[in-house]
Amino acid sequence: MERRRVLGLGSALLLAWAMPAVSAPPAAGLSLPAAVNKAGRQRMLSQRAAKAWLMMLTQVETDRGRKILDASVSLFDRQLAELTTLQPNPDIAAALGQLKTEWETSRAVLAKPPVMEAAPALFKANESVLAAAHRLTLAYEKAQGGSFGRIIGLAGRQRMLSQRMAKFYFFQRAGVQVADSKTALDKALGEFEQAQAELGKAPESTGAVRDELALVDQQWFFFKGALDQADRSAQAASHVATTSERILEQLDLCVGLYEGMASRAS
Repeated sequence: MERRRVLGLGSALLLAWAMPAVSAPPAAGLSLPAAVNKAGRQRMLSQRAAKAWLMMLTQVETDRGRKILDASVSLFDRQLAELTTLQPNPDIAAALGQLKTEWETSRAVLAKPPVMEAAPALFKANESVLAAAHRLTLAYEKAQGGSFGRIIGLAGRQRMLSQRMAKFYFFQRAGVQVADSKTALDKALGEFEQAQAELGKAPESTGAVRDELALVDQQWFFFKGALDQADRSAQAASHVATTSERILEQLDLCVGLYEGMASRAS
């Protein structure tokens, strides 16, 4: 119980300041398992940054939204630089180049004041940078090989989905691309639940991992409940903002466990 409390506090602090310790490059250089994790985290950060921008646009915990946005952009920049130090094949090099290009466009939109006129551009640019980050993650997964590359990527995608669902919730709240956002949110809900079940059955999921996954399930109960609140009130939106961060904290712990096992097996 004491370990759980300490881990929870540590994770909360990491997420509050954009997980600086998690993203620190290893002294011996970036490993492939770490690269899969970091590339996967870029997917998440793209969605988290957009969520934070939309929080400010819709005036939901605006101060917290600004901190999350600034920290997410900073960590994305830092990890992108780290990933450039590990380009073991042309596919990864090409994917990195594409991600840099798409991120420049998305970053420029995120730097604009959160106003309705800029929201459609964010919708488009954010989807493009996510697609590029996903291609890079898959390229690193392939280079890693074996089951660990895939399981790190799958668990890492859950982090992204947690932020993606919140992002589309806030797009709906803002009245931007409402129909498309609802469709995308419903799709992400189903994908999250399917992947969560798959992780629970995966042979790579040790007892320790399953313990953490059980805590993710608990957070998922609260997060899904917040997303399902139909009134779209300020209080309901605040619950989405808060619970999306809580489930992200727990999911990041799970990905870290998978990365650790992959590194030890290498």
